[in-house]
Amino acid sequence: MSKKLALITGASRGIGLAIAELFRKNGLEVLAPTRGELDLSSEESVKEFLRKNSHLEIDVLVNNAGINIIENIPQISDENLKAALQINLISPTILIRELSPKMIARGYGKIVNISSIWSQVSKPGRAVYSSTKSAINGLTRAAAVELAPHNILVNAVAPGFVDTDLTRKNNTPEQLKVIESNIPARRLAQKSEIAELVYFLASEKNTYITGQTIFIDGGFSCQ
Repeated sequence: MSKKLALITGASRGIGLAIAELFRKNGLEVLAPTRGELDLSSEESVKEFLRKNSHLEIDVLVNNAGINIIENIPQISDENLKAALQINLISPTILIRELSPKMIARGYGKIVNISSIWSQVSKPGRAVYSSTKSAINGLTRAAAVELAPHNILVNAVAPGFVDTDLTRKNNTPEQLKVIESNIPARRLAQKSEIAELVYFLASEKNTYITGQTIFIDGGFSCQ
C-alpha cells in the first residue's frame, strides 16, 4: 500500500491520531487536515477543502471525526442538533459523494466510517449521538451496495470505551473502574486496537468485506 493516499478526518488526537500513525508506519501517505483546513461543522469549509485538493487521488477515506454532545431529550438545543448532524453525518456523506467518483474511475477505493457502540445500545443523554451514528451505519450499508461493483469497499468500525485522554478527562478513576467492570473483557480498548482494525479494512488485505459495522468493544454491546 506504499503508493496509496489516505484522507483521515479528526486525526490530531485520540483514535484518529493512532490510525494516522499506523497508516504511515505501513507506508501510506496520510492527509490529516487540521480543523482550520477542514472544518466539518461548515459545509462551505468541506467544499473548499475538496476544491483545493481536487488534484489528489485519494484511495482511502476514514471518516473519523465526530462530536458527542450529551443532552437529555427535553434539553436538546437546535444548535447542538444541527452541529451533530453536520459533523457526524452530513460532512462524511459529502466526502464520500465527492471522493467516490475518482475511486470509481480508478476501480479502487476503501472507505471506513467510525461509528460507535451507541449506534446499537444507548443511555440517557445520547439521543442525538446514537441517531447520527445509527445513520452512519445505514450510510455504510447503502454506500457499500452502490460502490461494490467498482471494487470500492465500505465498512464501519464501532468502538466501545477506549482509553484516550478524553475518556480519562471525562471520568474519574472510580468511574473508570465501574465502566471496566461493565465490560466483559474487563478493560478499556487501546487506541492501537481500534487502529489495527481500521487499517485492515482499509488495506489490500481486505478484499471482500463490505457493508459491515464491526463492533470492537470487549463484548459490551452483547449484553
